[in-house]
Amino acid sequence: MKSAITLVILSIICLFSCQKADLNEDENAATASSVVSIANDDNRNMEQGTSIVFIAGFDEDDNTYYANASAHFKQQGYFVVQGLYSLNEIVEYLDLHQSGKSYAKIHIVSHSNPWRGMSLKTIKDGERITAKSLDTYLKTHKRRLIKGISNDTNIIFHSCGLGENTALLTQLKKVFHQSTQPQLIASSYFNVFGGKYAAHYLAKPYYVFYPTGQSKGPLALSKEIATDHPDKQINWREALAIREEPALGEVYSYRFNIPVEWEIVFSNTSEMPQLETPDDIMDFIAEDETMATTLFEMKIPLEKYRWTIKVKENVLKISGKTTALCVLEPVMNLEDVGNYATLNISDKKLYTNR
Repeated sequence: MKSAITLVILSIICLFSCQKADLNEDENAATASSVVSIANDDNRNMEQGTSIVFIAGFDEDDNTYYANASAHFKQQGYFVVQGLYSLNEIVEYLDLHQSGKSYAKIHIVSHSNPWRGMSLKTIKDGERITAKSLDTYLKTHKRRLIKGISNDTNIIFHSCGLGENTALLTQLKKVFHQSTQPQLIASSYFNVFGGKYAAHYLAKPYYVFYPTGQSKGPLALSKEIATDHPDKQINWREALAIREEPALGEVYSYRFNIPVEWEIVFSNTSEMPQLETPDDIMDFIAEDETMATTLFEMKIPLEKYRWTIKVKENVLKISGKTTALCVLEPVMNLEDVGNYATLNISDKKLYTNR
């Protein structure tokens, strides 16, 4: 019988935006600067009405998401803090760095995606924030009054799609909600920083998946995504071929991979199943509650992965990889044609408030 099942959902690789999932983040965190960097020191002001921005991550390879966000907020004159990569560190900073008056707005910039939760950790060198890991954090860390927060404080997460996850937002609020009741705000759209035509705007994502290396071709993929979104008047085939904003407000796309991997240890090799075809592998996964539940929660069908296995003694390693094509449709201003939507956190069409 199986003695252990270990799941590893590998890092999601992409070109930019919140889908960047910090490849090898745990290893690189040790080499990243752990020193808090503060921008706008000359204008540091803790008076009522002051806002603060936490750039809660670091860029890798050619990804410049965090650098673009930092530049945007600095240009706007915000007080920017870098080098804190966990929720607990941010809470401690807010509690310690205040002058008796609370912040009006607290901005937290962190990658997020529907498959791996937030890039922001619960504690330093801890787990990424998901509903499960945050529940553990809340049970194991004593809740306390945070001095820099009041009933009038808005805590704004710039984390792609987080606004859709109202359950996670509600849990996040518990971290900050003591005797005070700050408002937690996030968008269900993608946050794009450093665009060709705007420093920061929102975009709606549309996905289509295929087994990595086994694409049916652009025509078939465009038909599939069109079937999933029959109400959208988008030239999907054209959008899937464009890799950067062709003009202000026009759709474009990018490609990234989502790998998953399980290692299953059997008591002896005679109990190991014979998985000779992709169908055999999918049947085996579908019949295992742990693996099937994991993929169900990711909401990507089994057949959208390219499945392979490796056997070493009594260990069975199952690997799957799907390629996602994401079409981004910038959110435009309906009252000011030709411009992006104004990022008003009070706009319930753009932001979720908890």
